[in-house]
Amino acid sequence: MGRDTMSGTPLATSGMRSVTEVAHPLVQHKLGLLRDVTTTTQMFRQLVNELTLLLTYEATKDLADEEVEIETPLERMTARRISGKKVAVCPILRAGIGMLDAVLSLVPGARVGFIGLFRDEETLEPVEYYVKLPGDIADRDVILLDPMLATGNSTAAAIETVKKAGATSIRLIA
Repeated sequence: MGRDTMSGTPLATSGMRSVTEVAHPLVQHKLGLLRDVTTTTQMFRQLVNELTLLLTYEATKDLADEEVEIETPLERMTARRISGKKVAVCPILRAGIGMLDAVLSLVPGARVGFIGLFRDEETLEPVEYYVKLPGDIADRDVILLDPMLATGNSTAAAIETVKKAGATSIRLIA
């Protein structure tokens, strides 16, 4: 995972399938503004929202879709819709909460779960203090939200938490 940049990551575990660093100029520009010491709190929040929108777009690009018949004001037609599993969005508390609204604005039907972790300052290991996941998480595509990766230990622990709950399709936006 190498960097602390916000990048759309389809799966990040010890058996990692792929990592996607979004190098789009808009993402890079906004990351530069986000990191600038002169960026105000209000602007920081806005930039996190905008970056999360861009990264969610990238992280969901391979969700299964299907053709459906719809009625338009002019005629019947075939349109594409997301099919298959529904989505669960799980921010890693507390920082991931700042990314949640952006994801939900693009995937409003997603169920929301929460994973609370902190780093034990003596062992440097993540400690789970709160978990509330959708009961049907095994039937959902899970999107974990964590705005910054340092060691990746908390993120790895969150991935293990949703895997233990039955999730098999896990994406990380970080």
